Amino acid sequence: MVPASAKKRILIVDDSVVVRTILSEVLARDPDLEVAGTAGNGHIGIAKFALLRPDLILLDVEMPGMDGLAALAELRKLDAHIPIVMFSSLTEGGAATTLSALFLGASDYCTKPSSTGSLADSTEALRCELIPKIRALCKLGTSLPHQPAVTLPARLPVTKLPRKLEIVAIGTSTGGPNALAEVIPMIPAGFPVPIVIVQHMPPVFTHLLAQRLSAQSSIPVHEATEGEKLAPGHAWIAPGGFHMLLARTTDGVRIQLAKTAPENFCRPAVDVLFRSVAQVYGAQALAVVLTGMGTDGLLGSKSIREAGGDVIVQDEESSVVWGMPGSIYASGVSDQVYPLSQIGSQISRLAGWGRALAAKS
Repeated sequence: MVPASAKKRILIVDDSVVVRTILSEVLARDPDLEVAGTAGNGHIGIAKFALLRPDLILLDVEMPGMDGLAALAELRKLDAHIPIVMFSSLTEGGAATTLSALFLGASDYCTKPSSTGSLADSTEALRCELIPKIRALCKLGTSLPHQPAVTLPARLPVTKLPRKLEIVAIGTSTGGPNALAEVIPMIPAGFPVPIVIVQHMPPVFTHLLAQRLSAQSSIPVHEATEGEKLAPGHAWIAPGGFHMLLARTTDGVRIQLAKTAPENFCRPAVDVLFRSVAQVYGAQALAVVLTGMGTDGLLGSKSIREAGGDVIVQDEESSVVWGMPGSIYASGVSDQVYPLSQIGSQISRLAGWGRALAAKS
């Protein structure tokens, strides 16, 4: 528990009095958090932000007058770095607007509880989803502390015997949509291997994310479906609510989807995908772990390293939350650590794209 003067102060911006009350009650249960203030619309929220200077903002997506997207844009002009968590409904429209918010600079999102359950159940579900995100974004102990320099195993990509890369597997969570929007558009058309991705998101969100990334990129990005055959120069995102695995068949490698139990409280989970990648591709695999809360991907990355593959992670400075990549770095599993701006080019380099271009020139 932090001293009262050091509590993280949260501004709630939502047009519903009931929602503001529930959120206030949820936040009050955490001894390290307090409500700095509330606002019923975007205009009031911006005014109160300038006055209160909170540590984090909870911002409703759908509000009359100035909606969440417009308020987000104005808030980012005032402060480019304050964590902003969007609060949205689990609907097609809510998901689309939330994704727009994430691409415009929101730090994360939380879905509103279903109205079908009891108030107590809805409040508890909200607490379980929201509080860990707030604590991670406010650096209250759910992210790894800054790690001293770690002596990595002498197993960097440049020291390995030449071998052909056959798969790129990417795992990410908090901050992932923005990170993917920077990495995937850097992958050139005709990329020589398939890419498979786990982004922690609910079902309605993942197909919209795939559509947006595909529209921005030189390679097609799909939401994965059962039995699809992998092909070079394409990317697949695990659908929300399903683990994604790979299996080698007589005519190539195909996608399998599973509703088995969540791992690391997630479904899809990065560990599930990475383990199957290690089994199918062994030393021909490259794992990439981007910004995210928690440690999902750590055990799967170890499996890929043990099979002879490579693991690269996003650095702390460019990560929204350095939980997932930080845990891999601290364990000594990663081959290299790169800022987000360099990861797309490093993926292309390790896939041999740079050498292929040089050979043609």
